[in-house]
Amino acid sequence: MTLEDLGWNDRFAAEFADCLQKGWVPARLIRDNKISYGAVIEGGDELEVSLGGSVYHAAETDAALPSVGDWVALEMGADENEYDAVIRARLERQTCLSRKAPGKGTEEQVIAANVDVVFVVTDAGQDFNERRMERYFEVMQRSGARSVALINKADLHPDELNQKAAAALRALNPDVEVVITSAVDRSGVAAIEHYLQAGVTIALIGSSGVGKSSLINQLIGQDWLWTGDVNAVTGKGTHTTTARELLCLQRGGMLIDNPGIREVHMWTDAKSLKASFADFDAIAAQCKFNDCKHGADKGCAVQAAISDGRLSRDRFINYLKLDYELERLKQRKKKHQITIGRRNRRELKSKSEKYSKKKEL
Repeated sequence: MTLEDLGWNDRFAAEFADCLQKGWVPARLIRDNKISYGAVIEGGDELEVSLGGSVYHAAETDAALPSVGDWVALEMGADENEYDAVIRARLERQTCLSRKAPGKGTEEQVIAANVDVVFVVTDAGQDFNERRMERYFEVMQRSGARSVALINKADLHPDELNQKAAAALRALNPDVEVVITSAVDRSGVAAIEHYLQAGVTIALIGSSGVGKSSLINQLIGQDWLWTGDVNAVTGKGTHTTTARELLCLQRGGMLIDNPGIREVHMWTDAKSLKASFADFDAIAAQCKFNDCKHGADKGCAVQAAISDGRLSRDRFINYLKLDYELERLKQRKKKHQITIGRRNRRELKSKSEKYSKKKEL
């Protein structure tokens, strides 16, 4: 297995030039074991590696630390059979799939790095939710990777329902390819296999129980991930992925499996959000007043479009929610930065006072 098979390219090679002079070795991270990482080097050998202290301390946030899919520079130990390879640098990411970390914090959580195509998996039944899919689309497209939506478990639902769900997703975002799939009869799986070429990395995300593991087993060609029967009440499978892992496939390409996502917290900016809802802005520009709040304002073009069916009221409400969520995140980040600034100033003042006292003595 060559580096190119793992996704290496001229951009990474140019950035790695300085690391090469230091005798370091390029590797791609395939697992995050919390206290260590799994990595693959040229030739396909897997290593258990640790994180160098300088890399850890240089990271301003957790999102800056190495993640699954990242390319890193390894300093190899004297005995290559020992687990003493150390990560000395992380290369810049070409793409980054991330969301806001769950909770009330302001931290970014990296889902996968250097992914070429992101597949979000849902079904036409209980899991289907247009508002949640809008959030997925926003996160996926901001990553820089190509976005594809899979309407999975087609065998469990009437074709009319599957087609209706697919049409709804295409209407939400024409830039996102939509494919109807079933791991049971392999319908639509070829559309995923089309992307699996040497050097290409895909990632599957979505709620728990929508059949991601069954699709992965079909792509790998064996029961790599354990799956169980579908629950008759919830319609969901019984397998749950608990950790992210990058799998190198024999047919070519790489695949990152992700745990089910319960909450799709936004990690984007106002510019990206407005680009996803450009149809609203185009109609809003026709409002009678420039400061129209799109509520009970006289001459509101948005409310008129909602009334005559040109715009979806639910989608407009979701846009307002996302915009509000981003504004809250922006304010929390600003407050967090102010708090850190005050803390740093107090620490500097304390150190200065201690130094002055020592000098007087």
